[in-house]
Parts: sequence; C-alpha cells; structure tokens
Amino acid sequence: QVQLAESGGGLVQAGGSLRLSCAASGSISSIYSMGWYRQAPGKQRELVAAVASGGSTNYADSVKGRFTISPVNAKNTVYLQMNSLKPEDTAVYTCNADVKTSYFVRYNAWGQGTQVRVSS
Repeated sequence: QVQLAESGGGLVQAGGSLRLSCAASGSISSIYSMGWYRQAPGKQRELVAAVASGGSTNYADSVKGRFTISPVNAKNTVYLQMNSLKPEDTAVYTCNADVKTSYFVRYNAWGQGTQVRVSS
C-alpha cells in the first residue's frame, strides 16, 4: 500500500504565501510523478502542478509564475510553494502520486486533501 501525508494548508490573506508538503510512504519502488490538484466548491478538480521523476514540471496557466513545485526528494516528499495567493486559489488541495510499488505494479495514490483559504 501507498500512503500520502499532506500538510501546510490554512487561511492566508491575499498576496500571502503558503507551502504545502506531501510525503509518500509504503511499498514504493519508484515514483513516476507527484503533483497537486485542487477543487473549489462547485468546480471540477483541476491539476495545479506536477513534477516527474526526471524533474520536468507542469503548471496550470492560472498559477504559472506564482506557484513552484519542488522535485521529489530522497524522502519521497514534494513541496508546493504558493506565493501571491488570490481569493480564487481557495480550494481543497489534494496530493497525487504515480508510483511503481514494491510488487512492480503501477499505482495511483491520492491524499486526503488540505484546505487552502485566501481572504480578500
């Protein structure tokens, strides 16, 4: 099994910053990619940012230049640095990991989600 532990959400004023972290643990042989998705009330879940094992990154247009996702480190942890936050960034942020398990099976894991609220 693969577990994702998220932290770092909270309430911040517009223009402020938050850093989310996501640590993957369990029966992991290797990680293909990790990323963050978000879902605001009444909206579909969307990809915010993702990083592949080789270091390539992908960002939603709405966060480019404001958010930065770190490479996956040796502790299978990835960080999402969120700067210049806007009220429209308010959402539940959920971590995702695409991994190869110790049984050489590809597995897609999801975290529980962490709330980010940005006040105007």
